[in-house]
Formats: sequence, structure tokens, C-alpha cells
Amino acid sequence: MSAIDDALTELKDEFELLGDWEERYRYVIELGRELAPLSDAERSEANKVRGCASQVWLVTEPQADGALRFRGDSDAHIVRGLIAVLLRLYSGRPPEQILAFDAKAAFDELGLSGALSSQRSNGLASMVTRIRRDAELAAA
Repeated sequence: MSAIDDALTELKDEFELLGDWEERYRYVIELGRELAPLSDAERSEANKVRGCASQVWLVTEPQADGALRFRGDSDAHIVRGLIAVLLRLYSGRPPEQILAFDAKAAFDELGLSGALSSQRSNGLASMVTRIRRDAELAAA
């Protein structure tokens, strides 16, 4: 089992401790509040994620060991929380692990897929596409 799977199991356990989706939403928003803010310079066109209804920025930082570290931010609370979930899964992982991970299945397991509006689901998919693209570039 990879570190990314361990992170998913951890998230799943945390979500199961929470009762209904209202509590889980509050928790996701809380995770987003813990994100370190991006600088104004990092809120650039180059870091902007296309396909999101709200403003979303993702910064990819290749590490010396080949792993990719991600940081992100959004102007919407729930989206910031979704970014925090993505960062827990993907940040600090090698490109091969990122590319081997099935994000759609993970969100189904977490119960996020059914709880998000189609617009938010599309935005989440856009963020995953961006992370995977950066992992493909790093692996090349």
C-alpha cells in the first residue's frame, strides 16, 4: 500500500467519525482554513486552474528527491477545503504514485462525489487533471 493510499484511509476514517454531510462539509471547510495562504505573486495566471467556477490556484514545487509538493488556494471556503483534501492525498508524493492513484474512486470512497454539485465536481476534476499533468511533466 502506498503513502497516498494511507492518506486516503486516514481521511476516510476521519470522515466516518463525522455524522451527516453537514458535519463533513464543516470539516472540509475547516481543513481549508488550515491551508497556508499563497502570495500575491503565486496567484498568477500560470497557477490558475481552468474549469473551476471559483478562483483556484495551484503551485507545484518539485522536490530534490523527485517528489512533488503542492500548495493551493481558492476564494471559496468549500473549494479551499477540497484543495486541502487533494493536498493531503497528493502533496509530497512521487509522480509515479500520483499517476497510479485513482482520484475518482477515492472521492467515491470518501462520499464526496455524491455530495458535491456538478459544478464543484467538475472543478475538483480540473484540479486533479492539473496535478496529474504536472506529475506527467515531472516523470518525463
